[in-house]
Amino acid sequence: MRIATWNVNSITARLPRLLAWLEASGTDVLCIQETKCTAEQFPAEQLREIGYESEVHADGRWNGVALVSRVGLTDVVKGLPGGPEYGAAQEPRAISATCGPVRLWSVYVPNGREVTHDHYTYKLAWLGALKEAVAADAAGERPFAVLGDFNIAPADDDVWDRSVFEGSTHVTEPERAALAALRETGLSDVVPRPLKYTHPFTYWDYRQLAFPKNRGMRIDLVYGNAPFAAAVKDGYVDREERKGKGASDHAPVVVDLTV
Repeated sequence: MRIATWNVNSITARLPRLLAWLEASGTDVLCIQETKCTAEQFPAEQLREIGYESEVHADGRWNGVALVSRVGLTDVVKGLPGGPEYGAAQEPRAISATCGPVRLWSVYVPNGREVTHDHYTYKLAWLGALKEAVAADAAGERPFAVLGDFNIAPADDDVWDRSVFEGSTHVTEPERAALAALRETGLSDVVPRPLKYTHPFTYWDYRQLAFPKNRGMRIDLVYGNAPFAAAVKDGYVDREERKGKGASDHAPVVVDLTV
């Protein structure tokens, strides 16, 4: 079974590449972030035509998450139970479902913007709510994983130059502590160091030739519980999909399971 996560940075802009990638990669389930569309605008019919059913949680702004699957999609939960609000509303940043033998969450963790910004406080609160929401499944016997754009580099090696990020979000100790607390529910980083690249980044800014210079970050993660981790036989960042015209600024992260 092949499972992937991908921040597409607008599903409308990325649709031709997305459809081609799904067919070429043989992915069974894809967790999508940053759809930037309404639920009505989501390309469910185009996905259905190539064999995928889908569920989306989106409101048309810069957020939005989805799950697409060709192995089933049941028991769908849209939103983060107990999650905090921002701007008097709970943003569409989480969706979960059972896909064949596994239970999956697609998450788009708030960016945080700046350490002094209230969005940073919201980010930490959101991560705390995520921990509480997934704890039971993380400790369970069914393969379970939380996948997505976490907007946090777990370690200094996960950014191209730690000194560049001094005083910025994505690398602060409170953010990393929140990730550690999430792992303490029974989750582990199942794609910590893919072997294809010394620095397996998943995100590169569009500006200043960041991708050709490999000035990236590893912020797209797959956190699985013990049964999920035990089934992992391979994992990698599909760096090729970051290349060329019309690419997202994130690359897909792919995990193969023996389930």
